[in-house]
Amino acid sequence: MNREAKYQYMQTLRERYLRGNKKEKGLILDEYCRNTGQERKYAGKKFRYKIRLRRPEQRKKRKEYYDGYVRTVLAKIWGIFDYPCGQRLKTILNQELDRLRSLGEVSCSDEIAGKLKKISPAEIDRSLKHEKEVLLFRGKYAKKRDALLCSKVPVKTSAEILRDAPGRMQIDCVEHCGMNASGEYVNSLSIVDVLSGWWEGDGVMGKGQTRALLAIDEARRRSPFCWLEIHPDNGGNIMNYSVYAYAEKEGIEFSRSRPYKKNDNCFVEQKNSTHVRKVSGYLRYDTEEERVILAGLYRDELRLYKNFFQPVMKLASKERIKGKIHKKYDVPKTPYLRLMESDALMAEQKAALERVYESLNPAELKRKIDAKLKELYKAHQKKNGSPLVETSRIKIKKTAPSMASYYMIQP
Repeated sequence: MNREAKYQYMQTLRERYLRGNKKEKGLILDEYCRNTGQERKYAGKKFRYKIRLRRPEQRKKRKEYYDGYVRTVLAKIWGIFDYPCGQRLKTILNQELDRLRSLGEVSCSDEIAGKLKKISPAEIDRSLKHEKEVLLFRGKYAKKRDALLCSKVPVKTSAEILRDAPGRMQIDCVEHCGMNASGEYVNSLSIVDVLSGWWEGDGVMGKGQTRALLAIDEARRRSPFCWLEIHPDNGGNIMNYSVYAYAEKEGIEFSRSRPYKKNDNCFVEQKNSTHVRKVSGYLRYDTEEERVILAGLYRDELRLYKNFFQPVMKLASKERIKGKIHKKYDVPKTPYLRLMESDALMAEQKAALERVYESLNPAELKRKIDAKLKELYKAHQKKNGSPLVETSRIKIKKTAPSMASYYMIQP
């Protein structure tokens, strides 16, 4: 309850308080203190007009000590030293302010310089709040990650992830925002098994934690093997307490990449290119119709086509000889064959995979994939109000989904 609400609440009870007897006044005071949390004797004085009530908007604003002149100089020094936090900037002000003034980098009076040397770290952060918001809007001042959650989740590089059995899953999200990152748009959830290269995907609207968790759970249920580990990057839609609690509840190990190190999540980053971008392109998808089409494509035809009929090459060895790196790869195999050769899967799981493989027709899957991509592009054109004309096989540059772009161009 804010000050204005407390003021109105007291005005409502005051007339009844002044007319009541001692017992009634005590009950009214008890009710008021219980609802507002104020001290009883202080509230009694206010009810009896011994303390003059003043509406919150009538109170005089305290004169600013660290005014706009101080904030201007503070913001300039903050930018010079690459936007440190208040505690570090306090030390910098004590050590470098006089030097900056002598070099002519900062121009301020002795009074402002004295205020800057007395300012506390907390006041520095409060004074720079607006500047931080501006930098955050420009993408130069990133929000801090949750330090407590990061301390609980171990960091692993791609080399440290075990390859003893299938189920070590790397997870990432691919944004379909086009040239405009504002508003809510579809994100492709991409999940890959490190050992076999088995891929699962889904379409999620926005970056909400609950939606991402539901998509992760559905992808886990579709997988032909048990998940042993989840390894995302530091994005907030996956690296959060919801997914952490889910992994802990299901007995799944949870690890993360180093910040700004894409190679720690290299297996899923490769799939983002071959399984997402090459299929869906770089357009903006921000409607529920587009999300449903994309999610259906990932869950059904595309995952079957990629996992059962697209061979994957694995790096066998890498060595440097006279300044050049020589890489050797194993024989290309589909994720399905790699799982069938693994000893980690039981006979029943392998038999179920074999039945699925025998029921599939790769040519029919390819036709269905192209049909859904064509439907997706039609939905995008319909949303933008552009007519669609079918022509010969003319490829469009990165303005349409690559697989569907062979079938359509704009007039």
